[in-house]
Amino acid sequence: MKFSYLYVILPFLLFLAGCDDDDSLQGEGQLTIEFDNRIGEENLELNTDYTNSSGETFRISKLNYYISNIVLTTNDGREFTVPQESSYFLIMENEEESQEIVIDHIPAGNYNKITFVIGVDSIRSTMDISQRQGVLDPAQGHDGMYWTWNSGYIFFKMEGSSPAAPADQDNKFYYHIGGYGGYDTKSLNNIRVRTIDMGASLAQVRTDKKPQVHLHVDVLELFKNPTPFTIAEHSLVMFSDFSKTVSGNYVNMFKFDHVHN
Repeated sequence: MKFSYLYVILPFLLFLAGCDDDDSLQGEGQLTIEFDNRIGEENLELNTDYTNSSGETFRISKLNYYISNIVLTTNDGREFTVPQESSYFLIMENEEESQEIVIDHIPAGNYNKITFVIGVDSIRSTMDISQRQGVLDPAQGHDGMYWTWNSGYIFFKMEGSSPAAPADQDNKFYYHIGGYGGYDTKSLNNIRVRTIDMGASLAQVRTDKKPQVHLHVDVLELFKNPTPFTIAEHSLVMFSDFSKTVSGNYVNMFKFDHVHN
């Protein structure tokens, strides 16, 4: 009887031994977040034909977006806010190295939530240019992700072509979404916040572990979730009220896929 009891309890004890309690963890570690742009279950390829939820054929020639203000949360509710100076990233489909962002000096712990802004917050957008360097430096160009005429960042940019787009636009579509609710455009606020809940999956940040969280970014969600729209009706969306519909959809493009520890 004792022998059988050990067979039951021993695996459980070994399992507990392998799970570190956050309170007992020491030191700092590193986490990588990968943004994998997709078309449904397929990897996104630029200048390739796809079909949206309205049955329209389209090709994407450019896809860029800002990720900022990252907060990591452990499975017991402790938060780590990435320092502001280290929390702005520009993801570009045509630059593979930009699609993995590395966060250093994270307190060791078991993290299962990632929260981030899609875009650039109003405080940083209005800081002196000396406080906006790297991917935020307008002078560096960064693929035209800054409106010089409007002194604001383009949070999300997608361009391409479709037979559904007007002929007088050469069958091209343009989605350039920005607006942080400042200055004279307080009603146009496209700052969007996304929280990725990994559930039982844990990014185990340790001094000797560098986990990688893999996110899928499904472009098809842009056209349908929660508000369906067509390229035929909205092929040119920039600084307009409809941009709020577009940003309300693209926030749902970001989904958890898996984590490597």
